[in-house]
Amino acid sequence: DVQLQASGGGLVQPGGSLRLSCTASGFTFSNSEMSWLRQAPGKGRVGVSWINSDGSAKSYADPVKGRFTVSRDHAKKSVYLQMNNLTPEDTAVYICSAALGASMFWGQGTLVTVSS
Repeated sequence: DVQLQASGGGLVQPGGSLRLSCTASGFTFSNSEMSWLRQAPGKGRVGVSWINSDGSAKSYADPVKGRFTVSRDHAKKSVYLQMNNLTPEDTAVYICSAALGASMFWGQGTLVTVSS
């Protein structure tokens, strides 16, 4: 079974940092493109960041450019999202997803709350 287990969320003050992790299993991680999405309370799911299969290409949504960094570790079958200078607008459930060929998979997400 494909599994994507996100972790690292929590409560952080504005201006703080968090590093999210997503560990994959059940598919060939090195062949997959990985994404982070987020869903704020009462809002739809939106893309945050994307990284290609070998990590040579990355993209970010405008609201997080310059603050968030995506990376991946094939040995650990994991993708990471380093989030700096967090604001209350970053409060959301963060979900990792994998694209493998024509198939898409999503994990359950981890909650990030930015509040003083």
